[in-house]
Amino acid sequence: MNTPEIPIAIEQPMPHRKIIREWLIPLADRNTALAFLLLAVDLCIWAALMAGTVVFESLWLKLLCAVVCGFWIGRLFIIGHDACHQSLTPHRTLNKWLGRIAFLPSLTPFSLWDIGHNVVHHGYTNLKGFDFVWAPLTQTEYQSMGAIERLMDRIYRSGWAPGLYYMIEIWWNKMFFPNKTNMPTRRPIFIQDNVLVSIFGLIWLGVTATAAVQTQQSIALIWCFSVLIPFLFWCAMIGFVVYVHHTHVRVSWHDDRAAWSKAQPFVSTTVHLTFPFKMGALMHHIMEHTAHHVDMSIPLYKLKQAQNKLETMLPQRIIVQPFSWSWYFETARCCKLYDFTLRCWTDYKGQTTSTPAPLPQAS
Repeated sequence: MNTPEIPIAIEQPMPHRKIIREWLIPLADRNTALAFLLLAVDLCIWAALMAGTVVFESLWLKLLCAVVCGFWIGRLFIIGHDACHQSLTPHRTLNKWLGRIAFLPSLTPFSLWDIGHNVVHHGYTNLKGFDFVWAPLTQTEYQSMGAIERLMDRIYRSGWAPGLYYMIEIWWNKMFFPNKTNMPTRRPIFIQDNVLVSIFGLIWLGVTATAAVQTQQSIALIWCFSVLIPFLFWCAMIGFVVYVHHTHVRVSWHDDRAAWSKAQPFVSTTVHLTFPFKMGALMHHIMEHTAHHVDMSIPLYKLKQAQNKLETMLPQRIIVQPFSWSWYFETARCCKLYDFTLRCWTDYKGQTTSTPAPLPQAS
């Protein structure tokens, strides 16, 4: 008979990650048929929304289709994200090709995302100098920057421009034919994946331009609704999602690797953001993010169960945040810079805006 699992009280040491992952082993099974079904359905809906941006005469209907199309690019990306983690199907090579297909509408080079996300972000979540995604500056770093760089940081962290941050700092600088400064490692697969998404992008432009001519509409107008708005919405969506996953007044950043390791970063640096109206399901449960960081092999269709398991077994340890726009903009107001000595967030003047985090203790 199996011994019942007992929740770990807040005053007890955090269990080792290996033990926590053992709780989730039954949820790590992957289903190839379901993976194909999810990808096929989302691709069909994306294509239908693309068609809607052309066939509807009303500009409002075109705009509606364009915005929802951008959201569906996000859904496809989440499927590709699972494939990149080898959690979509049990077959490694199949995952790579399904991931590349799912990443095409977001113009994401699969291999470069793999390096930046799987190796860097998941390997060193919220460790300054390693994890570069939404890494906060210190006041000294901020003051040493030029006026334009300081302005861009203020824009990025205003709450209004997560899409601009993602498009420039992540997609353009780190993934789309990155230079040696942004990606010192040079591999042939990086170029091949960039060529693949570039060819897809040209086909996307060509097909929509042909559709515009065939329906006697302006090519520029159709490109705006069929390509530009969906891509910009997608950038805003992924920029927002990555920001709220790891930015919170209770989330710590670290600049010391030993202290970071003691802090159990797979739990302490992630946020479970909850939404009404089953919005989490619409986003393929990517917001059940703690479970994903604890065990990347859990497929998206098991993340809700895995998150519930963690929150049952680790009461009061996981940051669960109900979403509201007031919370989001308050977070953006508070989380500007980070003081690694005090272990807290500050504003641009260096004034503390969050409670200093306790010193991490070894488990």
